Order: sequence, then structure tokens, then C-alpha cells
Amino acid sequence: MEWSGSSLTWLSISLSAGTLLLLLLQRTKNRHGSAKPRPPGPPGWPVVGNMFDFGAMPHETLYKLRSEYGPVVWLKLGSVNTMVIQSPKAAAELFKNHDLPFSDRKVPDALTALGYNQGSLALGNYGEYWRILRRICSAELLVTKRISDAAAQRKKCTDKMISWIEEDAASSRARGESGEVQVAHFLFLMAFNVVGNLMLSRDVLDMHSEEGFEFFTAMDKFMEWAGKPNVADFLPFLRWLDPLRIKRNMMRDMGLAMRIASRFVMERIQENQSGRKEKRDFLDALLNYKGDGKEGPDKISKKNVNIIILEMFFAGSETTSSTIEWAMAELLRAPNLMKKVKEELGEVVGQCRDVEETDINKLPYLQAVVKETLRLHPAIPLLIPRNTMQDTNYMGYHIPQNTQVLVNAWAIGRDPDSWDDPLSFKPERFLGSTVEYKGQHFELIPFGSGRRMCVGFSLAHQMVHLGLATLLHSFDWELDMSATPETMDMGERMGITLRKLVPLKAIPRKLTIPG
Repeated sequence: MEWSGSSLTWLSISLSAGTLLLLLLQRTKNRHGSAKPRPPGPPGWPVVGNMFDFGAMPHETLYKLRSEYGPVVWLKLGSVNTMVIQSPKAAAELFKNHDLPFSDRKVPDALTALGYNQGSLALGNYGEYWRILRRICSAELLVTKRISDAAAQRKKCTDKMISWIEEDAASSRARGESGEVQVAHFLFLMAFNVVGNLMLSRDVLDMHSEEGFEFFTAMDKFMEWAGKPNVADFLPFLRWLDPLRIKRNMMRDMGLAMRIASRFVMERIQENQSGRKEKRDFLDALLNYKGDGKEGPDKISKKNVNIIILEMFFAGSETTSSTIEWAMAELLRAPNLMKKVKEELGEVVGQCRDVEETDINKLPYLQAVVKETLRLHPAIPLLIPRNTMQDTNYMGYHIPQNTQVLVNAWAIGRDPDSWDDPLSFKPERFLGSTVEYKGQHFELIPFGSGRRMCVGFSLAHQMVHLGLATLLHSFDWELDMSATPETMDMGERMGITLRKLVPLKAIPRKLTIPG
């Protein structure tokens, strides 16, 4: 359709008049005090706003905005109103005084594939179903007694990890190579099996298992699509088009992962029907759930059971393995710190036995290394996005309903008002400190805080400490001759978690235990 000169003239007049009217209305609202200010933030482009301003590492770009706009930043990401929290004080205000109105979730389009978000604990809307899932997880999967009772299974999984590392290093040397291994790969296998034992009472992966690696590969692709930036998240009118094909690919790979998970569920149903007598686990709790008739569903559908299984696997394995990989990288960059940890392990554990979980509380320097790793390298740097359920007055700002809320835990861990020399890796800062990452010290919140804090915090605590201590106590680690601590690439790769851009490779030298 072509526009005539008179049509364009009237269109321009109409747009100008409309714009003037909107400005006058806004000015009138401000004069009468009915409009409240939004937080400060950078100007954006028409339609797309700020969505193309932040590159591949948005947590880093947002961190740099704090010096200009302060600890609370307002963005327009396409059509999505977004508020970013970047200081301990602002985080404390959110979690202490506005936790409930900010308790909903902003769900990426990719994770609506196959209705995943509707069955998810992490992404589900705040409401009755979410509360039921949270209760089941707290009472059946992540309660302290069950985690303690599963210590032997976690020890079995770390023992297998050490055996697989030895096997892989020996195979490398047999080929005339250095014996270097990709550390995160074996950490992921270990964490996957820890979750498998808690949920399903079985190992899921083995180095040579085709079925196990089918599930591993499907989950890896699932996490890849979940972590990809998607323009459809910010311009909802493009969702039907799926311009980057992210949702289409997610449906394919999530579908495969869910089919494999459903096999686990059907096997358990058949076992229970034939009189299975083994100890009850988390899958049994999901399958046997019966509502009380007062709120929520009477039972959890098989589809949602499959979704919960997938969620627990990727949440428990990806975050744990990435945290330990970052800790190992930091220690290999600082041989003096590596020496301190190993000396502490030698004094507490000795050379004639393996590390046990009961040793963790006697290893303050190891605990300090983990805290310092989580400060600088939180697994999910912007946490899981929240969404406001109602208009809220936050720190004097008007935050409208349906605003996405990002908490930049990566920036908070580098807050110069809270941390001395914040960019340096210094575990000693936590020796004698009362600061913990349990959600009450807002300068260190890698697991979040409030009612939507990571439900797997207690399990992650045990897995990270045991996994790291076992790696350090079982081997002397060194870099390949072509690498040095000074030249190690510590770049980041943003996906569903914050990984090393270049996966850590190192050479394990088996310690000689005196007879």
C-alpha cells in the first residue's frame, strides 16, 4: 500500500498530537503525585529497548552500569520491563520486605516447550502446586536426615569418579599423551549419579553405558537450548515464528529426555506392582502423593513426575560440576593456595584413608575455598528471574506488575562496599568470618534467598565439598607443559550456568599411599 502526500501529512499530525497528549497526561500525573519514578537506567532503542546492549555476558555488562546508575537499574528488554538488583542492601530489601510480591517467575519461551514450566518447581508460578512440590522436596528428597542417610551412596559415586579419572589418564598415557583429563566431564558424571541415587536408588551413568550416555546427551542438549539467548523472550509477538528455532529444537531434545525419564517411571511402577520392598526414595514419594482435598491436585501426573526428574538431574549436576571446576581452576592458578588445602587435608584425613563427609566440618580452609569460589563464580549469575505479581513500591520506586526482576549475584559478590579487594581470589577472607551462603547474608547469595531460594542448597553443599576434597586428596594435579597458571584462560561461557569458556584440563598424578 502506498501513502499519498496528504495521508502522510495527516499521519504525522496524528502521531505528533498523540505524543503531545501522552506527554501532557504524564506531566499531569507527575504534578499530582499519582505517578511514581522508576529506577534509573540507560536509554534504549525504539521497540527493542536495551535488549541488544549487553552481549554474551549480561551479568558483566550490568555490573559496569552500577557506577553510573546505582545498585538498582531499570531496563526495557524489548517489551519486557526489567529491574536489576546489584547490591547487598538492595537484595536485602527485596528478600526481606518484598519476597512475596516478587515470588513469581519469568519463564523463557524455550522452557514452555511441552508444558515443562507447568510441572517445574524452579520455574512454576507461585501458587498451590508450587507449594506442594516444595513440601515434597523438603520432606522427601532434601530433608537433612535423607541427605545424611545417603552419604554412603555419595561416597560410592566419588569413588567411581576417581576410578574413571585414573582409567582415562592411563588411556591417554598409553597413547603417548600427557595423561591430561577434562575435569568437568567426570564431575558431571559423579553429580548425575548422586542425584540418580537420591531420586531413583540407582546409578544412571557409567563410562561405558550406552543407555546412560543417551540420557546424558539428551540432557546436555536440553541445557544447551535452555541457555541460549532468545529474541522471542523479549518480543512476544515473535514467539509463534520461533525465529532462532530454539523452541523447536528444545521440543525435540526435551522430548527425548522426557521419554527416557518416563522409562525410569514406568520401570518403578512395574516394580511396585510386583511387590518391590526396597527403601522408599523420591520417585516413590512423587508417585504415591495423595492430596488432602484442600488445595492442589489429588496426585502428580506422570508427565509432571518426568519433568521433576529432569529438573533435579540438570539442577543437581550442572551447578555442582561447574562450581567444583571453577574451584579447581582457581587453585591451579594459585599453587600456594592449592598447597594450603592439601596440607589441611593431610592433617585431618591423613594419607591412609579416603575423605569422608564427616571430615568437612574439620576443614575450614576447604570451606573457605568453596565460599570464595561461589562469591566469584556463582553457578547462575543472575539467579532465576523473578516476576512481580502486583504493583509494588520498592525503595521509593514504582515497580509495575509483570516486571522481570534479576538479582545479579555475580555483581553482589564483587561489591566493593562489602568485600576488600573484591576481584581477587582470597579464601582467607572467610577464615573466622560468620558469612554463609544460606540466604541470610545478602553479600553472598549464590543460591538466592527467600521462599524461592534453591531447594537443593543442602545437597549442593555436601556434594561440592566432598567432590572437591576427594579430587584434591586423591591426586596431585598439574597443568600440561603447554599451560601455566599465569596464562590459564579464565573466560566465562554463559549458558544455563556459568561455565569456563575453555573447559579445565589437568593431569592427575596418583598419590602414593604408604603401606
